[in-house]
Amino acid sequence: MAVTESAPVAPTTTHEGVLRRQSARESAARTYARSLPIVPVRARGLTIEGADGRRYLDCLSGAGTLALGHNHPVVLDAIRTVLDSEAPLHVLDLATPVKDAFVTELFRSLPGDLASRARVQFCGPAGTDAVEAALKLVRRATGRQTVLTFTGAYHGMSAGALEVSGGATETRAARLPYPQDYRCPFGIGGESGAALASRLTESYLTDPKSGIPDPAGMILEPVQGEGGVHPAPDNWLRRMRELTREHGIPLIADEVQTGVGRTGAFWAVEHSGVVPDVMVLSKAIGGSLPLAVIVYHEDLDVWEPGAHAGTFRGNQLAMAAGTATLAYVREHGLARRAADLGARMLGHLRALAVAYPWVGDVRGRGLMLGVELVDPDGARPEPSAPPPAAPLRAAAVRRECLRRGLIVELGGRHSAVVRLLPPLTITDEQVSAVLDRFAEALAAVHRDLPA
Repeated sequence: MAVTESAPVAPTTTHEGVLRRQSARESAARTYARSLPIVPVRARGLTIEGADGRRYLDCLSGAGTLALGHNHPVVLDAIRTVLDSEAPLHVLDLATPVKDAFVTELFRSLPGDLASRARVQFCGPAGTDAVEAALKLVRRATGRQTVLTFTGAYHGMSAGALEVSGGATETRAARLPYPQDYRCPFGIGGESGAALASRLTESYLTDPKSGIPDPAGMILEPVQGEGGVHPAPDNWLRRMRELTREHGIPLIADEVQTGVGRTGAFWAVEHSGVVPDVMVLSKAIGGSLPLAVIVYHEDLDVWEPGAHAGTFRGNQLAMAAGTATLAYVREHGLARRAADLGARMLGHLRALAVAYPWVGDVRGRGLMLGVELVDPDGARPEPSAPPPAAPLRAAAVRRECLRRGLIVELGGRHSAVVRLLPPLTITDEQVSAVLDRFAEALAAVHRDLPA
């Protein structure tokens, strides 16, 4: 969708001045701003217009937040309706008609076996706080402390969320292998690799000398996003549900990035038919505004009043925008469309990979796609192992994409996976434009490689 014309954009000098002041005044912890030196001033759908007058196709989508793209009319209308109604914008956790409508629409979208006996807790406005709430919930409900988590996981940046993420240094979590085909921890991939991962998990849970205390919960991502776009095999996920149920371990599904149609189902756990005990939700559920909740089985609802709170958990504008987004995705079948468009993009990207030996793997589910770049001439621990990751090459592809007006981001263990997260509203024509620009970026990087 093209950006509508309005007032002229600020001159390039404004663009450069804003970037210069940002560099001088913001912290060294800033991330996206380092690799995307743009100053957005207007946006609609897939398109962002910068202060320098350039237009970009945004395949980052707020790290998966913008299910409907930028400034979708139904989202803007929902926000305006609340503003025009003179409703209070800050209500802590009081009941309001806006909140009631959001919870009703949210419960309508949940897996049936959960929705019929669910409770919802509104958290601080970021997904990482919802992860904290989920960990606190299962520890309180079970009286246990250890949480099972997986290699490559990313659950947020607060202390508890980092404990159960892949880069933790101090932790009350026990790490298990997350199955993947390309860099299988057992060196075999496929269903056999996933079966071994399941068997190892079962062994830890049944071996009294495994060194893992009885767990309070298991947390997993149905598709690891920041970890490199690894969809969980359906049979493996079903086995994790069986094992957690057999051992009385609450299963937590982190759907912060995978939810609201992103993977081709409304919730990614639905691909495998799994119903978790707890779902962690944020990003797209706020319709582009900050909102985070956990939804969990009522049997876990043993908290005392105030056990988890937050000043901004009653974000009325986000709830209105979220209701509009959830309803629009449901009513317009956008999850099914994400599945169809994702399959088309995946096929095209895999065809491109044939031409470039340094494109090691292409994978994804729905409109959550990843292209892992490698050094085919690099040293391997054994001949059958995949080539080492090539983060500098991935960074070069990202730069070439940006030069062509395409915004992508990197992920994976070594930041060597180019990630594409377009909005679910992307058109067929825009899909072609994204693929064309990505192909041009690959070709440009290939030309610059040493002979």
